[in-house]
Amino acid sequence: NEVCELNFAGNSSVLFPEEKSFISHYEQCYLDTILTAISEDRYCSLPALVTSVDGIKVGITETGQSNYPGMFLKGTGSNSLRAIFPAVPLKTEQVNSTNEKIIEEANYIAKVNTPFALPWRCLLIARKDAELIENNIPFLLAEKCVLDDTGWIKAGKAAWEWYSVRNIYGVDFKSGINTDTYKYYIDFASANGIEYIVMDGGWSDNININQPIPSVKIKEIINYGKKKNVGVILWMFWYALLNDLNGYLDDYADWGAAGIKVDFMQRADQLMVNYYEQIASAAAKRKLLVDFHGAFKPNGLQRKYPNVLNFEGVNGGEKNKFNHKITPMHNVTLPFTRMLAGPMDYTPGAMKNETSKGFCVNYTIPMSQGTRCHQAGMYIMYESPLQTLCDNASHYLAEPKFTRFISQIPTTWDETIALSGKVKEYVVVARRNGDKWYIGGMTNWATRDMDLTLDFLDDGEWEIEFVADGINADRYPSDYKLSKEILKSKILKFSMASGGGYAAILKKADQ
Repeated sequence: NEVCELNFAGNSSVLFPEEKSFISHYEQCYLDTILTAISEDRYCSLPALVTSVDGIKVGITETGQSNYPGMFLKGTGSNSLRAIFPAVPLKTEQVNSTNEKIIEEANYIAKVNTPFALPWRCLLIARKDAELIENNIPFLLAEKCVLDDTGWIKAGKAAWEWYSVRNIYGVDFKSGINTDTYKYYIDFASANGIEYIVMDGGWSDNININQPIPSVKIKEIINYGKKKNVGVILWMFWYALLNDLNGYLDDYADWGAAGIKVDFMQRADQLMVNYYEQIASAAAKRKLLVDFHGAFKPNGLQRKYPNVLNFEGVNGGEKNKFNHKITPMHNVTLPFTRMLAGPMDYTPGAMKNETSKGFCVNYTIPMSQGTRCHQAGMYIMYESPLQTLCDNASHYLAEPKFTRFISQIPTTWDETIALSGKVKEYVVVARRNGDKWYIGGMTNWATRDMDLTLDFLDDGEWEIEFVADGINADRYPSDYKLSKEILKSKILKFSMASGGGYAAILKKADQ
């Protein structure tokens, strides 16, 4: 076992992503409560965020985790949290074609050879909420890269067809899981400088995951993408991949795929943590990118194997299709909580936007809560080296100016400055990529008037291109203003509507 207890003074509160089982997708909303209210039979995954009575924030996570289970924190009924861990599985059995269940566990959490480096336990401490966003200790403490050649690893954006159930329109073929639909997404990606498409569940047999369904000509699709400079990322169940990891990855590499999206792991015991690393290593040998879904939070593996571009482990935009939980307040909580651990595959870009009263669950034509600019702000706010344009490609093509704007936002950053923010209320960040600056803002259901000093800008004349909530965004959340002008001073003023946001691109005027 490992004994770890965190004791806090006074009547501290906590944002607590409560779990009901170690078998989890790690996609919980953050329960806002006091530590003393959490009994010993309740526990959460990481990261968690504790706030002291004097407002000091303490983010809790881990990194450098290899050959070791994930840490969870349970309550004590007092001002402390104690670590608990899933045990090593001794016997599992197949539940169905895609998954297994644990039927016998050991009385220990890990079996290792010494000497052995345990994971780092990270406390990210901030006097001001916004300081948490600038803290990159989990990455700095992670194991350094073990790959000799990383030049082939290319971050970027991906057009995704699952969210909209491939309901494209205005075409002369039947949309669905078929070659023509995937080529349509490739054409859209190519026209907008989007580096990848993701072929999500359904393109192949669920068990024999190198066997495309009859309507999908996989080699033709991948070769078509290569001609258009668009890589293809292939989705699969983790358990199917486990059956023949090297064989399947050899096939994907031979086809010319750019990467894999591995889903439904739902565990964080030692065996599963090791399996993540096996996938990362095997994929790297074949120059394949990796996106982990149904996954625990980033644990440092993305530094050790930088072909691992993303982890899900977040209650993200895809849940708009299922429930009412993805609110603007939830969205402005994530930068101070889940994002502390590292990149997250939230999948932003919803083009159907609604008020809290107007929102309803629609699986095939999904919508989001909050404004269009709330979604635009996510492309700068949320760290995600493989960032998604989640919605229907036909929606994006119908609004080319907005699509061009979000498509030009990069997915990796050289510098981050948290300009302002308060947990659960609002947040504004500035990020630099090369010689351009990007500013993203998001608010909860409260309207905000922002007045920010941009003293990080070099002297000289700057051009700003931005999308801001339209004058009627409170009634029609998809309303936005897109404009380009010369920045008159280093004071930036803008307003965010209820559930709103803001996104801006700044470059020297003579560029």
